[in-house]
Amino acid sequence: MSYRRELEKYRDLDEDEILGALTEEELRTLENELDELDPDNALLPAGLRQKDQTTKAPTGPFKREELLDHLEKQAKEFKDREDLVPYTGEKRGKVWVPKQKPMDPVLESVTLEPELEEALANASDAELCDIAAILGMHTLMSNQQYYQALGSSSIVNKEGLNSVIKPTQYKPVPDEEPNSTDVEETLERIKNNDPELEEVNLNNIRNIPIPTLKAYAEALKENSYVKKFSIVGTRSNDPVAFALAEMLKVNKVLKTLNVESNFISGAGILRLVEALPHNTSLVELKIDNQVRKAEQMDHSLHQHHHPWFGYSCDFCPGQGGVRVYIASAET
Repeated sequence: MSYRRELEKYRDLDEDEILGALTEEELRTLENELDELDPDNALLPAGLRQKDQTTKAPTGPFKREELLDHLEKQAKEFKDREDLVPYTGEKRGKVWVPKQKPMDPVLESVTLEPELEEALANASDAELCDIAAILGMHTLMSNQQYYQALGSSSIVNKEGLNSVIKPTQYKPVPDEEPNSTDVEETLERIKNNDPELEEVNLNNIRNIPIPTLKAYAEALKENSYVKKFSIVGTRSNDPVAFALAEMLKVNKVLKTLNVESNFISGAGILRLVEALPHNTSLVELKIDNQVRKAEQMDHSLHQHHHPWFGYSCDFCPGQGGVRVYIASAET
């Protein structure tokens, strides 16, 4: 209780008034006393681990050369610590000697018949190159030299085994030109039953609207001359496949229909296959890059209704029995 009474008299003190009455030197001393230093923290620089001592007055003039001489003299006078075990220079252990690599046995000279030795001695580099190719030593020459020697009965290599062979110059293949088919004009020609139009190629024209593709299927119902119709990579979907299926039930002229690389699902593919028994002219139907393994069995079931129409399964993962079932349905 007495300690608390002592604290009570300091509660109402004005701190600002006390600090204002201190001199500059007293404030500096108070600041040094209140600094929170951590001398054991090695991550802090030395100036932050101890109090500031740079404000002291110098004890004498600064002379750099004399200070360096003093430090050097002090270092020379300092005695080195003696080794616990003195170094005597004695060598211990075995000296490492690398193992000798085994020498390859020298092959004895091969003795040939005098005629062969004379022929090889007088043979040119080109003839030796052909002989090496015939003997199957393809690692001694380039592929071009090897196959040229095997494909001819005469000496065809003009260079020897150690000659510099120029690389084969390959002709650059230009990019395929965009499809130049006029979509609207071709559609009108199909509607007008143009006898000169037997093949319609709309491959890779990606901006054809779906209603336009359905109009093509509707126009092919009455056309009597178009034998090939291809819409590869046109982003066709199930409505287009349904329209083509209805067209196949009516058209009696079309022989090839190609709808590869589109967005037709299994329902659209099945509608196309179901329309095949009603069509007697179609010879080839390409629906690759869309067939799913779930529809493979459904396709094979339709083979029983029209076994004359072939079906190939290029990729059926995990369904080895499907291929056998399709093959039995086709035969």
